[in-house]
Amino acid sequence: MADISVAMINDLRQRTNAGMMDCKKALIDTNGDMDAAIKILREKGLAIQVKRADKESKEGIIKAIASDDGNTIGMAEVNTETDFVAKTDNFKNFAEAVARKVLEGVEDLGETMKEALMTIVSQTGENVKIRRTARFVLGGTGKVASYIHMGGKVGVLVEVGCGKAETAAGEAFGELVHDLTLQIAAAAPRYLNSEEVPAEAIETEKEIARNSDRFRDKPANIVENALKGIVNKFFSDICLLNQPFVKEPKQSVTDVVKACEKATGDVITIKRFVRFQLGAS
Repeated sequence: MADISVAMINDLRQRTNAGMMDCKKALIDTNGDMDAAIKILREKGLAIQVKRADKESKEGIIKAIASDDGNTIGMAEVNTETDFVAKTDNFKNFAEAVARKVLEGVEDLGETMKEALMTIVSQTGENVKIRRTARFVLGGTGKVASYIHMGGKVGVLVEVGCGKAETAAGEAFGELVHDLTLQIAAAAPRYLNSEEVPAEAIETEKEIARNSDRFRDKPANIVENALKGIVNKFFSDICLLNQPFVKEPKQSVTDVVKACEKATGDVITIKRFVRFQLGAS
């Protein structure tokens, strides 16, 4: 049997908000397997929230820069060790320089930014790293847009297509695209639609529900019918098009897109998006 340390129990408790003894028992029952222990706690309804280990706080900033015509945007997350350094002008300027190189399409950032990186490390005395980048170039008619939230803690890029140039230039379409960046920043969707969700992720949610106290000793047909609603709720949490609209939760994001289509007389498609959260995967 694995040695269940106090540190492991505290880690599980931090990630689930479950009780100390419940966490200890779950780890003992799973021989120290953290993911399996989280699953047990969820099945028992004891996990109030699940925090992934890779979401532990890392300091730094997310920067986005657009081209003059607005058709290309580069975004970069740059990490450092302390919030104090992250707030300095030197560090912010370095992060902006990285984002500009991404905008320009530079691929080998490590080599291109080598001298600047050595300089910022020397100036700050901290480990500084370019963690990840994204670059969106508009394809066809539509818009690309960015949004930086919480002073650089969250960054979003989105590309939305339409059929007509006048739609892309119009106020209604521009407002929709901006609202989508706010939605992605606030609601943190992982997928565009339900078709993108891996089958194993859906099956895991079903299995957790089947093993929960709520459905214990219930007939199989009742459980399977209930699972449809549970899966739909799962989709509304993680899929952009299925999410409640943050400005009006009675509407879905799909409803908002359709309303813009009606207003513009055009076909509108959310093509892709990316969301960076400082320190998260």
